[in-house]
Amino acid sequence: MQLLVTYIFKAIRYLFSRVRKTLDNFFTHILLYCNNIQFKSFHSNGVPFVNVARGGNCQIGDKFRMNNGLKGNPIGRPQRCVLFVDYGAILIIGENVGMSSTAIVSHEKITIGNNVKIGGGVCIYDTDFHSLDPNLRKNAKLDQKQKNNKPVTIKDNVFIGAHSTILKGVTIGENAIIGACSLVTRDIPSNEIWGGNPAKLIKNLDE
Repeated sequence: MQLLVTYIFKAIRYLFSRVRKTLDNFFTHILLYCNNIQFKSFHSNGVPFVNVARGGNCQIGDKFRMNNGLKGNPIGRPQRCVLFVDYGAILIIGENVGMSSTAIVSHEKITIGNNVKIGGGVCIYDTDFHSLDPNLRKNAKLDQKQKNNKPVTIKDNVFIGAHSTILKGVTIGENAIIGACSLVTRDIPSNEIWGGNPAKLIKNLDE
């Protein structure tokens, strides 16, 4: 009897999952289109948060995949993916990129290459969000004008482990691997494994 109930439950769950995935992709398509994002084929579990400000530019390559919340990648710290592009800023995502519960916030320019895998809960910022001067932070307008922005570049075939944070001004070279829960504050050469807070060299993949 229990096996029968389990079978029925899984069958119903499968049917609901198929319908939900169709709806997820439909609503995600509308979000991307209405935010004037240039995109090709994609697959989305759940619906992301997308906001491209006036004058912002966002381009997404072919075969883009994302998991939002617990759907598709239930590894903890769930949230919807965030694609935020500020006024006049740029976000370019290459082909065959996958991400889960990832927040990407571009106030200047973020470039992500092809075949990049971005683990669950990763955050990528090209800005400090606020001025480093405590006196300027007292005034909202001056605070925003004096915030520090620097482009972020993530090259082809990079793998970023879950819950890592990539900060402004960083370039991550081709084939590099970032260990889970790392804080990346400086450039990482190609073909190296880095991890920790702040991230440091662990191993050279060419050795």
